[in-house]
Amino acid sequence: MIFSPTKIKKSFSCALVGLKEIFFQQNFLLMVAMGAGAIFLGFFFGISYFEWLILIFLIGFILVLEALNTIWEKILDFLEPKVSEKIRCVKDMLAGGVLISCFFSIILGGLIFLPKIIIFFKNLK
Repeated sequence: MIFSPTKIKKSFSCALVGLKEIFFQQNFLLMVAMGAGAIFLGFFFGISYFEWLILIFLIGFILVLEALNTIWEKILDFLEPKVSEKIRCVKDMLAGGVLISCFFSIILGGLIFLPKIIIFFKNLK
């Protein structure tokens, strides 16, 4: 049978276990906190529908990259338990990919929020 509710339930259950494992990683929690802060700012400044699309996409993109980074690090630790220069280099490149996405997200977040922050502080005077 192609559609099996039992298999789907088991698959979903496994995915939730995996999410729990990823969620409690330090870097992932940091990204979640930063995303929550950006969402708070979105509500505070009343950003537009299009800006919400960008913001939610960027948060999701970074969280997925951070999850993939964690997954690959676990795989590499399993395949090569002792630290080697090649494995360290691969892990550094993975982390660098996440960092690149964070930099671009900061730039786009600045384009969304900086004008609103400037207007907010001008109106305080």
